Amino acid sequence: MNNYIKIVFILFVSVILSCAKKKIPANDSLLGLNYYPLTKGKYVVYDIDSTVYIELPKSSINYKYRIKEKIADSFTDNEGQPAIRLERYIKKYNPLKPYDSIAYTIKEVWLLNATNKSIQLVEGNVRYTKLIFPIQQNASWNGNAKNTIGEWTYTYDYIDKAETINNNTLSNILLVKQFFLPTEISYKNYYEKYAKGIGLVYRQITDVYSNNVIAGVTILDRIDRGVVYTQKIVNYGYE
Repeated sequence: MNNYIKIVFILFVSVILSCAKKKIPANDSLLGLNYYPLTKGKYVVYDIDSTVYIELPKSSINYKYRIKEKIADSFTDNEGQPAIRLERYIKKYNPLKPYDSIAYTIKEVWLLNATNKSIQLVEGNVRYTKLIFPIQQNASWNGNAKNTIGEWTYTYDYIDKAETINNNTLSNILLVKQFFLPTEISYKNYYEKYAKGIGLVYRQITDVYSNNVIAGVTILDRIDRGVVYTQKIVNYGYE
């Protein structure tokens, strides 16, 4: 081996060893972390429409309100892990007033744990694994692995699809199917949509029951009890 080849070989080995020793930073875009940006001050506003069905006496109650979720301070949680405060503000619907004339009041604070492997959100006192990274078509995981609800297999159904949600035209939408179980007497369908650069943009919960089986009539047209909940993005920004 002549001196030139030796020098090239040594340089090549040195580069390989150097790369092996260095921790190569994660590429947010490749992993899909930009589907849940965590910049302090980022907020998303949602319209909420929820109908609760009561069996005895048979009735239904509709709730409409607006929620603002804001990324607040980071801190260390009681398990010693980096965490983020997700502040949630509410204004209730009033048919006599536009939402813009109603002030927000603090509703609650949720906790976020975010890594380059997953997004975990504690809603109230229940922890869910909302997303896993890298984001890949048909990837699946147990969204309830950190709680006691029971195993639900979350799945990435589609990625980077253009959609219009509540008059917002969005070019990169991700659908997470969380739970789907239709039967003759019950219908459960849970799913969420996320957009690049925004985070959650749509949430649907349909969890209803009916013992009154009628041929040719779907359960959604004969609900006895349960809830239908829809959450849609209004706008987002930074403050």
